[in-house]
Amino acid sequence: MLRKIFYILGSVLLLGSIAWEYKVNILIWSIPKLAPIFMPVQANVPTSWAEGPEIAIEDERPNIILILADDMGYNDISMHNGGAADGTLMTTNIDSLAESGILFSRGYAANATCAPSRASIMTGRYPTKFGYEFTPVPDAGRLIMSWLAEEDDSVLKARIDNEVSRNLPSMWEQGMPTEQITIAEVLQDAGYYTAHIGKWHLGNANGMDPLNQGFEDSLSLAGPLYAPEDDPEIVNAKFDTTIDKMVWGIGQYSARFNEGNLFAPDKYVTDYYTDEALKVIEKNKNRPFFLYLSHWAVHNPLQALRSDVEQMTHMSGHNLQVYAGMIKALDRSVGKVVAKLKELEIYGKTLIIFTSDNGGANYIELEDINKPYRGWKISFFEGGIRVPFIFSWPDQIQAGQTSDDPIHHFDIFSTIASAAGIKPLNANELDGVNLLPFIKKEKTTNPHKTLFWRSGNHQAVLHEKWKYIISKKENKRWLFDTSVDPTEQNNLIGVHIEEVQLIEGLLSDFNAEQKEPLIPSAFEAPILIDKYDGQKYEEGDDYIYWSN
Repeated sequence: MLRKIFYILGSVLLLGSIAWEYKVNILIWSIPKLAPIFMPVQANVPTSWAEGPEIAIEDERPNIILILADDMGYNDISMHNGGAADGTLMTTNIDSLAESGILFSRGYAANATCAPSRASIMTGRYPTKFGYEFTPVPDAGRLIMSWLAEEDDSVLKARIDNEVSRNLPSMWEQGMPTEQITIAEVLQDAGYYTAHIGKWHLGNANGMDPLNQGFEDSLSLAGPLYAPEDDPEIVNAKFDTTIDKMVWGIGQYSARFNEGNLFAPDKYVTDYYTDEALKVIEKNKNRPFFLYLSHWAVHNPLQALRSDVEQMTHMSGHNLQVYAGMIKALDRSVGKVVAKLKELEIYGKTLIIFTSDNGGANYIELEDINKPYRGWKISFFEGGIRVPFIFSWPDQIQAGQTSDDPIHHFDIFSTIASAAGIKPLNANELDGVNLLPFIKKEKTTNPHKTLFWRSGNHQAVLHEKWKYIISKKENKRWLFDTSVDPTEQNNLIGVHIEEVQLIEGLLSDFNAEQKEPLIPSAFEAPILIDKYDGQKYEEGDDYIYWSN
């Protein structure tokens, strides 16, 4: 009997040891299996968007459509450097949109990660001014990242504060403070119909969801999959990187309309959001509307329609083919939106803004997505924050323009408010500027003399021609003269002492005006500037530590 007990205990200990050894893989495997129990997803549910008048009202104010891509690299559109990194994918619809208005070659994201950038777009402010400094991560995702960090044997290791991590509220509660006024609220108060489609990432609890932040209707991304993983019409690409494992691990194919239950979209998510956007436009063509089409594309997990991937077989590598297929779908979305506006004869009076929340990500193992710029999403080198940025308004903006003036996500708020004829908030409350006078050549100065970025340990300043970047705890600093070195190759930190002192003074003043983070940082990750995630650090490689 005693021997039997020992055998049982030994077996339990052995199985427990094996389970702990493979805990990450087990967790990634189990979450999708358990999720339907705790978060059931029903079959597709038809949406019921609000409908405007049958006859067009007399209102000269423009319709406004903000199309936001996710993690789109600077090199992902063909007007920049050829499209999808290898130069062979033509984003004809995005290019046409740019040709119909103005393309800003120095358009900057508010942050190098999703949530703070989105908060800045919605409020017209630096997100650090109200403490929204870091990007919320799902609870299971934090656990996966923590376990992977513990197993990491690389020279540069992630730093985890497990106590802080354990005490963080859920991702849904880590949202933008509700007292912040969004552009949707401003437009709604002015009589616009407002609709949100896609990713939100600014909180869903305690009044932080889109319906409580100025949107009359909202079709929200609920799970990160573009389609079921085993869908025969879908091609997948997976990577042995922490964030890719995290996203696949929490994978669910789901959406939510207004306050309804979770349900499955009825097609590939990018196309699904696009078709729903067309419904919004059709139903509200006779009154001013604001449509925030916030695509999940081209964020990982990499999933594309087989029909799109089959057009990319000339490209080298499965991963690039899938990624290019995702960009193809995003470009198709822009084309469909423009075609619908033309069909309804409201294209001329519609202001369309297209941008991305940050640069291309290092964890999809594609080298040239931010080409010619260094760095990735999560870093404040140009590759992390320089993004596609287009304004089109045929009735008001002269076609075929380009500009190398630096602009910023927070400029979207003031520009939209001005286009709608709305007196914005007190100018002292906003950090962005109305870009229309610059676009129309009524002002010839640069919109901004100085811009700032902050994510805990990692900060940056663009002051006139100088770009200053710091990873504080490591005392790693860079200074670049962007007028002659826009791709940040030549570090001048030890050469221009006075300029560095000036900029550090500006940064110190900026930091003094910001609010302490609402949610503390629990994670600091090393990011190689010139290598994607998974490539080995070598002595002399530039890197920063990113706080989140």
